[in-house]
Amino acid sequence: MENEVIRHYDLLIDEDNDPVNDPKPLQDYMDKWDGQCFIDKMKLDKSKSVLEIGVGTGRLAVRTAPLCGKFCGIDISPKTIERAKQNLSKHSNVTLICGNFLTYEFKTNFDIIYSSLTFMHIEDKQSAFSKISSLLNQNGIFALSVDKNQSQYIDYESRKIKVFPDNPDDIKEYFKNASLNLIDQYETENAHIFIGKAKKHRL
Repeated sequence: MENEVIRHYDLLIDEDNDPVNDPKPLQDYMDKWDGQCFIDKMKLDKSKSVLEIGVGTGRLAVRTAPLCGKFCGIDISPKTIERAKQNLSKHSNVTLICGNFLTYEFKTNFDIIYSSLTFMHIEDKQSAFSKISSLLNQNGIFALSVDKNQSQYIDYESRKIKVFPDNPDDIKEYFKNASLNLIDQYETENAHIFIGKAKKHRL
């Protein structure tokens, strides 16, 4: 399954599919999943350290990295990460990691963690939430955008990729079980968006 996902996103790079270089109408279309409101909810500033899960080629990172002190992005696709390094090369505060978020051993915690259009690739979602909770500093923010589409496959021309659709009610439970306070929830045309906060005191 993991290799299938890696192959799909590597092939997108081979096909020169890079959202960072999309014309404005396509960028505006992608904003229907996240966009400026999603970015504003994270309350980014130069004192904050940020992790993006599923950084891709840097579609969101080119907008968020300049607003924070330290930016880290992780993605499972080697070719995608290489393209992201090119797209983000002018930002000296950026670290990019090719790896699986669930198994990668991070050496630091973060003030803000966010992810958009990535959780559909994660089967064990509760484990992902628990890891996010463990990586957040006190009062840290987790911002999540998930696709409303409930299809179990991405049908992309010559290939079909199995995904694990996200259910809003389940997501609220994941937040609760991971000791993350859900402080905001809203919808866009194509996405459900959740904003959580790490609890102030940890046992």
